[in-house]
Amino acid sequence: MEKVKIQGMTCQHCVMSVTKALNSIPGLKNLRIDLVQGEATFENPQNVAPEKIRKAVEDAGYKVVE
Repeated sequence: MEKVKIQGMTCQHCVMSVTKALNSIPGLKNLRIDLVQGEATFENPQNVAPEKIRKAVEDAGYKVVE
């Protein structure tokens, strides 16, 4: 499982927006968004580039933090 920290999520609507953004990327599986921890976890068997994941999150209006 890979994990990405996401800044700016404050409610379930935010979770739905990030979920939609990440689900639009072919190759990510078993996506889970944790609002309390501010992170997304997923399997990445096709080795989707981190930049592509970051762009999807940022296009949804949130920030990926290191």
